[in-house]
Amino acid sequence: MWSERDTRFWPVHISPAELLILWALTRGKMTEPKEDTGEKRSLNFIEAMVEEDIRSGRDNGRVQTRFPPEPNGYLHIGHAKAICLDFGIAKQYGGKCNLRFDDTNPTKEDVEYVDSIKEDIRWLGFDWEEREYFASDYFGKLYDFATDLIKKGLAYVDDQSSEEIASQKGTPTEPGTHSPFRDRSVEENLDLFQRMNRGEFPEGSRVLRAKIDMASPNMHMRDPVIYRILFHPHHRTGDKWKVYPMYDFAHGQSDFFEGVTHSLCTLEFEVHRPLYDWLVEHLMSDDYRPRQTEFNRLNLSYTVLSKRVLLGLVKEGYVNGWDDPRMPTLTGLRRRGYTPESIRNFNDSIGYTKVMANNDVGLLEYAIREDLNRKSPRVMAVLNPLKLIITNYPEDKTEEMETINNPEDESMGSRTIPFTREIYIEREDFMEDPPKKFFPVGSRT
Repeated sequence: MWSERDTRFWPVHISPAELLILWALTRGKMTEPKEDTGEKRSLNFIEAMVEEDIRSGRDNGRVQTRFPPEPNGYLHIGHAKAICLDFGIAKQYGGKCNLRFDDTNPTKEDVEYVDSIKEDIRWLGFDWEEREYFASDYFGKLYDFATDLIKKGLAYVDDQSSEEIASQKGTPTEPGTHSPFRDRSVEENLDLFQRMNRGEFPEGSRVLRAKIDMASPNMHMRDPVIYRILFHPHHRTGDKWKVYPMYDFAHGQSDFFEGVTHSLCTLEFEVHRPLYDWLVEHLMSDDYRPRQTEFNRLNLSYTVLSKRVLLGLVKEGYVNGWDDPRMPTLTGLRRRGYTPESIRNFNDSIGYTKVMANNDVGLLEYAIREDLNRKSPRVMAVLNPLKLIITNYPEDKTEEMETINNPEDESMGSRTIPFTREIYIEREDFMEDPPKKFFPVGSRT
């Protein structure tokens, strides 16, 4: 029995990806499917949290999650991790998962992306049933909530440019400075906000900011912008609105409207959580509160997972569309031959933690090999054929040779392969004058 510390027994020729797979296997993260022995596996921190919430009666034991993609591009392998978690947790604990499109920025969104996102989620094997929502469904409610904040003295209209606002934010170690418009009266703020929505001011000339704390150690709490002016038709609401909510403002409130109990986000939103909680606390009067929890996002070696960069590759013609097999999009992986089961198994194998990690792409490739190995029938093909005649074999004789379709699954049965005087071999397996170390047909071991 060798130890992972005993390097004398490591293979001499091994790639970094293969080494990582061996490590994962020895650590128990990736294993062959086994019969269910009734032994309970260890829970990840999100599962443990959900189970504790159910035991304590939080939200009456209800579990409701949501997957909130922005329809400004196609989903990639990184989104698959969030999809598997959001829909998986709901299914595991008898809950529901909503599909909600974060369509708060009409300048970047398109119906094409909405349709592709739905297709990819279904392909992965998940179903949101009748629970399809859009942040734009709540524009009216969100506008009313923003008005309520103004009336409570917790929001104000700022006439400064984005550059001026940024310069007043301060640094993580130094407090920011107050906007000269921070102490406007409630009446003036209400009037300006209504006129902003009527389109009386140009884009970028005014924003609505929450009045929180310019000395907060969390930069996101320093009077964040919650509404901006945009003169761009929305793919669902047309020209009805001239002001649009920021994602941070729409996020928690949309969760509340839909009854979400567990709002699962990637780690970059951890610093946004205090603002999420502040807005929910000040805008809601109900005892129920959605809760945000963060997990590590998927980072994959040698793989670009930035939608901005991927969009650039498509628009500049470096690839043949979002479904180019070289792309890490789900539609691209589908064309490359990946199965939904392999992607789900891959995400299960790498797990969900609070620690940022860079996963080797070899683990993803291992997952597809394992999945196809278990369920794909074996076939043989000659890609570059060269006809071969066996001169000492009878011309009219045919032998039927039986071969199994899949050595991993006997239920797939077997098939027969005819053997005759004339056969075809790969052209590269033949040489008329082979060199000393050339292995001719039939001599390979």
